Amino acid sequence: MTTVLALAVYAALAGAVAPYALARARWAHQAPKVAVVAWQGLMAAFVVTTASAVHQLALVEQHVHSGLVGLLGICGLSRAVTGIPAPTPADALLLLPPLVVVLVPTCRLVHCLRQARRAQRRSLDMLALVGRPAPEYGATVVDHAAAAVYCLPGRARRIVVTQGALDALTEEQLRAVLAHERAHLEGRHHLLQAATRAFQRTFPGLPLARLGREQTALLLEMAADDRAMAAHPRDVLATAMYEVAAGQAPEAALGAGGPGALIRLRRMLAPQHKPHRVTGWSLVAASLAAPVLPLLLACGPTTN
Repeated sequence: MTTVLALAVYAALAGAVAPYALARARWAHQAPKVAVVAWQGLMAAFVVTTASAVHQLALVEQHVHSGLVGLLGICGLSRAVTGIPAPTPADALLLLPPLVVVLVPTCRLVHCLRQARRAQRRSLDMLALVGRPAPEYGATVVDHAAAAVYCLPGRARRIVVTQGALDALTEEQLRAVLAHERAHLEGRHHLLQAATRAFQRTFPGLPLARLGREQTALLLEMAADDRAMAAHPRDVLATAMYEVAAGQAPEAALGAGGPGALIRLRRMLAPQHKPHRVTGWSLVAASLAAPVLPLLLACGPTTN
């Protein structure tokens, strides 16, 4: 029972306490890639902890309820290693509840990816009718008065620029915005967004799900901003983002305006001091270790 309580507390911290602290952390905007890893680590930790707690609650047989030996028993290895009789079919059924906890968000993720793929196909079909290629920019131009720049990820990935954006942006500004969109495509940011969307649909109402999706979307835009600012002046990118901030992107696309445009503009105009490399690697290590700790708790000796 002590193990179950420890896992429940860990899940509560990961799902309802840590998200607020991470959302307010100053370093997150200074190192957006590290912060994205931290959010993904919290989500993985919540799923693993919840599955481990459910498994512990479902255990009945003593040989299954004895930590690592029990796990060996479930896998059919206990007879060779410990001499304990092989598990019965009823013991194997105890794996179903934690498997459900893991499989539901996984299935949600697959569903979200399929939905995004269908939306991308619809947009690509529309572009084939109304768009014209602009090989000098590596993009497709659409005759629309509103200034907008966005990318469609996937196998047939495409960057789309409206005529309004071409009219509003200078050549240097346009190149900076295009670099932002290429960063999205090369970083496969749509997969991370799909993961947070699937997590929110699986655990609606959970602070980690809501904040994780909002903050991940913002942080991915900041990461793309950083990539663009590595090759273009920050004031050029900021001016370009201001011009296209109100532009609308279709479903399943990543727009240059993106979420938190005002926050991003302030960040661009105020130089950011990145955390020390040791600090950054420490944060990444902590994020990767977060899902492992509940496994260690679950595999340890059970205390009643």
